[in-house]
Amino acid sequence: MSYLDLKIQELKDSGVYRELPINEGPCEAVIRLNGKDVINLSSNNYLGFANHPRLKKAAIDAIEKYGVGAGAVRTIVGNMDIHETLDQVIANFKHEEAATVFQSGFACNAGVIQAITSEKDLIISDELNHASIIDGVRLSKASRAVYKHSDMEALESILKEKRDQFEQVLIITDGVFSMDGDIAKLPEIVQLAKKYNALTYVDDAHGSGVLGNSGRGTVDHFGLHGQVDFIIGTLSKAIGVVGGYVAGSKASRAWLLHRGRPLLFSTALMPGAAAAIIEAFKMLEESTEYTDKLWDNARYFKNKLVSYGFDIGHSETPITPIMIGEESKTMAFSKELLKRGVYVSGIVFPTVQKGMGRIRCMVSALHTKAQLDQAVDIIYKTAKDLSII
Repeated sequence: MSYLDLKIQELKDSGVYRELPINEGPCEAVIRLNGKDVINLSSNNYLGFANHPRLKKAAIDAIEKYGVGAGAVRTIVGNMDIHETLDQVIANFKHEEAATVFQSGFACNAGVIQAITSEKDLIISDELNHASIIDGVRLSKASRAVYKHSDMEALESILKEKRDQFEQVLIITDGVFSMDGDIAKLPEIVQLAKKYNALTYVDDAHGSGVLGNSGRGTVDHFGLHGQVDFIIGTLSKAIGVVGGYVAGSKASRAWLLHRGRPLLFSTALMPGAAAAIIEAFKMLEESTEYTDKLWDNARYFKNKLVSYGFDIGHSETPITPIMIGEESKTMAFSKELLKRGVYVSGIVFPTVQKGMGRIRCMVSALHTKAQLDQAVDIIYKTAKDLSII
């Protein structure tokens, strides 16, 4: 195993080696990390649901009724009535015919893409799509093409050149891009899909619970209900629990229950998690207070960063990168911020392109304005000390 020791040493020599931080309590605006209280700007817990009393009670009640595990895959005896209820709750919330819950958002992309395409098809993917999409495409037997990020001329050029060579063409995009916080040009993508008779597939992991009416996502944000064929989402970010889902037609659900490999070969979602997720969607249906607070905090935080002279890229959502560039400097910045009381992840290659290092700030509905003020002050002073700004 000495070859791995050499590779690890290369990471250390390049300044990008990291130790896993250890959180000693729930995911909140302030967490106890490695024995120290720090402002948390690294969580996907957008709405603060991960430790919400209503979700915890729902999970506990379900554990008392169903136990801690489903005991099997959904296609054998692991498909409990609470899973069926959850599927319907999500379909109703998303205004789609049907939905199917997977064990994670990653499992959705790994299972759905290969199930709905064949060697006779073509997949066209945005170059900045999430790693789970890239891996899902690799599992498919379909041909593949990549278009420049959000470049609709590049996308149409591929469609013009290749559409007639394949039975089905599937256009895949993130709804919100997780490293830059920008939103996909979904209306234009849908228009091109109609023009060239292609299917559309949106991974809305960072849009679900964030964009649209009550957090219904990117499709709702653009008013495109019924016009996107496959809508993927996660239940571990804004929803605060674990799992993923695909929403769309009843036919797609039926097919995935026969060919979605994570559903066929991995135990179903824990019933306690399913119950907590159902409660989260109830809360979103009841009030917009959580999404409203999230966006209020995000705008406040972004405006403060810009006023200090930081480059936050093209962010249009609560995902707020602070662009640094050099990998080692990015990681040094992140480590120094942690020492000073702010935890914000350094993002470097291979998660982003080389030379595009950034710290990615994730604001939530849990943060107070005082906490955001304190965080920005620390970020600014640290950036000055490290000659980043």
